[in-house]
Amino acid sequence: MVEVRAARRGTVVFDLDGTLVDTAADLVHAANATFAERGLRVALDPSADALLAFSGGRAMLRAGYGRMAGDLLLPPGAEDEDYPRLLAHYERAIAVHSRPYPGVEAALDALASEGFALAVCTNKPEALALRLLDALDLRDRFASMVGADTLPVRKPDPRPYTEAVTRAGGEVARSFLVGDTITDRDTARAARVRVALVAFGPEGGGVTRFSPDALLERFEDLPALAQGWLG
Repeated sequence: MVEVRAARRGTVVFDLDGTLVDTAADLVHAANATFAERGLRVALDPSADALLAFSGGRAMLRAGYGRMAGDLLLPPGAEDEDYPRLLAHYERAIAVHSRPYPGVEAALDALASEGFALAVCTNKPEALALRLLDALDLRDRFASMVGADTLPVRKPDPRPYTEAVTRAGGEVARSFLVGDTITDRDTARAARVRVALVAFGPEGGGVTRFSPDALLERFEDLPALAQGWLG
């Protein structure tokens, strides 16, 4: 993480999966490895199920079980047993296919050079989020990182967001969130800040139905948006 100091211009907070990094393929491969460990056939597709992947590990497990209902009678508690296995598979191969979305690094550099503090607020477990950022050489660009288990609550509760801003040396009133889901929209509303949703994830422009304050078509447009909202 970068040295934390008072944010001069404001703080830009990012979701991780589906916003900064396209992690869908590695998440799906981890789920499929978990199914294979039970002797189940591969159930999820890295492309067709990209949106499902960004809903979380348990969502992938439930979807996979549903598609394979006739293959095997699953024991009670299968999801609770398999979730740690999925996380273990994912940790071992966390950045095989995952890459930052086009323009991420240049946008982060531009924001930092203009005096904005940068933070990550994600519903990915903290240790995995840090491991991913390290693997992609992104960790040192952020002044703070708050994950799903950093606090007793997670998004859309506003407290992880406000904690990310505070740890980055910023003020919530001079911050905004960049995300890709209704969870991010609801987090921003709960924290009473603006939210920009990216339009290049699995849903594309479909995120407009969540009524974000801005739609981010490409990362190249983010520095100008930050200047307009916080500058």
